Amino acid sequence: MSAMQFWTLFFLILTFGIYIVIAWRARVSQSKDFYVASRGVSAITNGAAVGADWMSAASFIGMAGMVAFMGSDASVYLIGWTGGFVLLALLLAPYLRKWGKFTVPEFVGDRYSDSVRVVAAACAIIASFTYVVGQMTGGGVVFARFLGLPAEWAVIVAAAVIFFYAVLGGMKGITYTQVAQYIVLITAYLIPAVAVSQSLGGIPIPQVTFGQILSELDGLQSDFGLNEFTDAFGGRPGGMLDVFLVTLTIMLGTAGLPHVIIRFYTTRTVRGARYSVFWALFFIGILYLTAPAVGAFTKLNLLRGAQGSTADELPSWIEPWSTAGYVTLNTDGIIETVSNQAASGADLIVSNDIMVLASPEIGGLPAPIIGLMAAGGMAAALSTAAGLLLVISSAASHDIYYRMISKEQASNAKQMLVARIAMGVAVVIAVIGGLNPPGFVAQVVALAFGIAASTLLPVLILGVFWKKANAKGAVTGMLAGLIFSVSYMIYTLEIFGTAANDHVFGISPEGIGVIGATINAALIIIISLATKPPTPEIQEMVEEIRYPQARTADQVIGS
Repeated sequence: MSAMQFWTLFFLILTFGIYIVIAWRARVSQSKDFYVASRGVSAITNGAAVGADWMSAASFIGMAGMVAFMGSDASVYLIGWTGGFVLLALLLAPYLRKWGKFTVPEFVGDRYSDSVRVVAAACAIIASFTYVVGQMTGGGVVFARFLGLPAEWAVIVAAAVIFFYAVLGGMKGITYTQVAQYIVLITAYLIPAVAVSQSLGGIPIPQVTFGQILSELDGLQSDFGLNEFTDAFGGRPGGMLDVFLVTLTIMLGTAGLPHVIIRFYTTRTVRGARYSVFWALFFIGILYLTAPAVGAFTKLNLLRGAQGSTADELPSWIEPWSTAGYVTLNTDGIIETVSNQAASGADLIVSNDIMVLASPEIGGLPAPIIGLMAAGGMAAALSTAAGLLLVISSAASHDIYYRMISKEQASNAKQMLVARIAMGVAVVIAVIGGLNPPGFVAQVVALAFGIAASTLLPVLILGVFWKKANAKGAVTGMLAGLIFSVSYMIYTLEIFGTAANDHVFGISPEGIGVIGATINAALIIIISLATKPPTPEIQEMVEEIRYPQARTADQVIGS
């Protein structure tokens, strides 16, 4: 066993042990604990948990990799993911917390009808499945490289750990586990970033060194036939239009993702829900303000090592990543071209997904730092996957089984059993998807945002702010948004054995969600105006939910 594998195993066992102990101590037997942690979570604790839940494998592993190869155009992820929280704080979080229920489909069902609840639950499950595939892929990257496991077993091991503590503690266990995971992942991210910053620029502040190296990085990019790192709209084939659409899709998807929204049901008060968003943005901002520097540092060191080198002269970190299947060499001569796309035929092809995890090795840092980075990557993947699996299980058990099949007659124990069975089935399906992902980690996750934006968000926003939105419009809008967006994703990606086709008007599958959301909202408005409006009782509930000092929705229902 190498020193790197020893330290990786040490940190993984240590952190996994902490997570499992927390989950065991927070284990639950009541559905209220399982779904919303008894609504007893403080704002700062919830903010840290949201930060960990949010900073998935896409943020930790994938985002800096996208920055490295897309340059300034990768700002679509930075702006979209943070900007979406502003929309969430302003338009949804306090109102849904005031409604006081367990899940997003439950709000939709109470606001519209049971048929809309079922469609919303299905959309939540589809979006969450797509998102969790990215987490399984990220976990596989960590185990495949740092422990030498085959990719298939790496994904299975990661899924087993996620299932164990998610099914044990529910939302209560997941919340406090995610606080620990945030500490692990942010520590693992910052230490290598600071160390590499010091080695490159003599200043241990990544954001400062980032500005110093851009000129050299632009020059190296040009030498290897790449767009300059700072070149606007050069990193996406669709140019400005696609950058705009992807940014807006990710913003809208952020505000509509059920595993994020459900976190605001756990706070003690409506005010706590608002403050949770503030703390979440603070904790997320620490990593997001560092990610561009990490991506640039890693790309600079990669190109420096490849410049003028033959395959035999490349740095030592290349070989193990090549063995793991994430780096491909296509020449025995001097490396003249570098890419992240397998179809490019470049001399050196490097996966986006290794740029963060490999950054300590590329920067020549010691084995303990490499092991800590691996533990941080797993913390990011585990934290988000647990929240997503909870959304899937709650949608299946609470919104479909309890509210629709058993007609609210099932015992608490029966609900918990169904929830845990649903979570187990979800893990199996997610593992299958994780073994055959349709793209890089960040790309896969971006697809989930498109699905959430095109299905759930318009129904939620109009449900809160427009009293005349009705069930017929909501069902039609959600189904149209889902079918349109998923069809375009399948058309433009290699999914289910289908061949990838050209992007229409240069719009990438990651950016189609905003168009799906527009179609969804338009159909809701048109059909609601053309058909019978909701009952006066529903309209009164909508009116009440928008005012901080008004009665709660439950009081309105009971009045």
